[in-house]
Amino acid sequence: MRSVRPARVPAARVSPPPGPGSLTAVQRRLGRDWRLAALFLAPMAVLVGGLVLVPIARSIITSTTERHGQDTVFVGLDNYLHLVDDGQFHTGVVNSFVFTAYAEIFKVVLGLAAALLLHHRRRGRAVLAGLLLVPWVVPTVVTAFSWRALLDPIFGSVNNLLTATGIGPLLVDLHLVDSWPAGWLSDPELAMPSVILVNVWKGVPFFTVCFLAGLKAIPADLYEAATIDGASSMQRFVNVTLPGLRHVITVTVTLSSIWTFNNFDLVWLLTQGGPGDVTAPYVLVAYSKAILQLQYGAGAAVTLIMLPVIGGLVFLLVRLLRQDSGANLPRARRAALRVGTRARKALPWVITAVVTGLLLWASPQIFWKAAVILGVILLIAAAVGRVVSTLQSRGGRRASSTVSGLGSWVALAGLLFFVLGPLYWIGVTAFKSEGQVVMRTDDLWPTPWTTEQFTALFANQPFGRWYLNTLLVSAASTAVALVCAALAGYALARLRFRGAQGFTVTVLLTYVMPGALLFIPLYQMLIGARLTDSLWSLVVTYPTFTLPFATWLLVGYFSSIPVELEEAALVDGCSRIQAFGRVVLPLAKPGLLAVALFTLTNAWNEFLFAFVFITKDEYKTLPVGMQSMIAGDVVPQGQLAAASLLVSIPVVIMYALGQRFLTEGLTAGAVKG
Repeated sequence: MRSVRPARVPAARVSPPPGPGSLTAVQRRLGRDWRLAALFLAPMAVLVGGLVLVPIARSIITSTTERHGQDTVFVGLDNYLHLVDDGQFHTGVVNSFVFTAYAEIFKVVLGLAAALLLHHRRRGRAVLAGLLLVPWVVPTVVTAFSWRALLDPIFGSVNNLLTATGIGPLLVDLHLVDSWPAGWLSDPELAMPSVILVNVWKGVPFFTVCFLAGLKAIPADLYEAATIDGASSMQRFVNVTLPGLRHVITVTVTLSSIWTFNNFDLVWLLTQGGPGDVTAPYVLVAYSKAILQLQYGAGAAVTLIMLPVIGGLVFLLVRLLRQDSGANLPRARRAALRVGTRARKALPWVITAVVTGLLLWASPQIFWKAAVILGVILLIAAAVGRVVSTLQSRGGRRASSTVSGLGSWVALAGLLFFVLGPLYWIGVTAFKSEGQVVMRTDDLWPTPWTTEQFTALFANQPFGRWYLNTLLVSAASTAVALVCAALAGYALARLRFRGAQGFTVTVLLTYVMPGALLFIPLYQMLIGARLTDSLWSLVVTYPTFTLPFATWLLVGYFSSIPVELEEAALVDGCSRIQAFGRVVLPLAKPGLLAVALFTLTNAWNEFLFAFVFITKDEYKTLPVGMQSMIAGDVVPQGQLAAASLLVSIPVVIMYALGQRFLTEGLTAGAVKG
């Protein structure tokens, strides 16, 4: 039985290796396919080297300098030593840890619950999965503005709804909030939980899609055998589902933790780190020092000192991706793995205990509130499972089926309400008149419907220019990523050459390397090349986060294509390049479309680089342009809702049309072993 695990780079061979006598001295030293591999890997090597490795090296050098007027002075390790007593930096690190830990816990629980609900549905699964995917698809700027309006303490729909249902005063009685109406983003006690809530809303779809792909790969006969043995639904979940998803959960959580720990755009757009510094992550501290105060060395030191944390997560991820199944390992290797079985089984519990202790120390005011909410979710799930199991054991299969179906529909309804509520608010607000928006009349349904906000948006803002800029930058960066990733992915999956494993690890390292580590040296490089305030600055830098992921996904997808098809093309007289173009690429269409969707969405939604590199209105992209529409406390909610709708529609349509290819590409490229 094959275990469910992330994609690894197999030693696939298109043809049997020739005998030693048929290889030249260079081929024996560099590998049989080194020439073609060098050709295919060259574009990616240039981009990764120039846009990731060189900037990181430059950042290390910059961190040892300090700016005095127009001069840059070498100060050694002073920038790092100053961080020891820097209270703002300490607060930023703690905030990043708290934000990441709570967000990942709830994303795992809700994502797994959503995946299980969808996996067991026979009808409407594709439609429901598409609906749940929408929050992940919509740009972060849309997420932030919609939730800012919903969480407004006076006029926000969240407080109005909780007041109308009587839940608001109950939250005060339970001491979950101090007063009512609650200032979700302005209260120091509630700001961080509110930002975590929005991040969970944004991230649950990614977990759901990954877990769904993992569930599909678990053999059905395992569940059948467990059912025959009399296992309850909870026992099947603990003994079959969780072990089958172990690798998928670990990799998904690791990747998401890296992204969340280095999050900048969502926090900045929601609170700008306030009130005070209660929600300011370490990335915002680095931005403040490097961009606002022009102390590049101090800002670089902030990002680099976090590198060991990111490095630890990357090391864990690399180990998982290189992990092989016991059946394919030599006997000595399998014996070595068995020695550490107990330690590996105990490791998750040790990590859980350490993280729990740190959370209790770092955020006692949040810890027990999160524990109550999480406990309620788990108790409800356990109670439903217990009722169904009891009815089944008593022979009431029809009753158990009814209870299970009812519970499933109630859970799905609650999940859809949580997911689609903010998006519904965007839709109706975009078609309200300015009077309805300001006076908060007809909150749930515009009366009458009007396009006033769309007219005002194009009349008062260069929205059309922002839209065109975003379209051009996204299309160009996606094309670059797709071409380079297809060539590099094929080389790493099929060709034999020395250094393939090292190149693969480098790709993975650049994939998880956060933008927070790169934006300072890239900004300096763009200033030197006079490319700031131009679309070229974004086209050149966006491959830093699109290309590595695209390559990683396609390596797994190319490896899943049967080698025999390519061998047949070679026997028929095709060259390796012809076989790649005529056989492999057409078969890899789902993987290529999945990569295109991911890279296009990431480029369409990107905020940090565009926010730092672009200041002129004529070159702004949609996320930065929409952020600039807010002037102080004046928030044009109607126009922002109209802009959000126009920004989201193209991406949602693309995902709706390409959802099947996305799921297939993820399953073959990132989950199957």
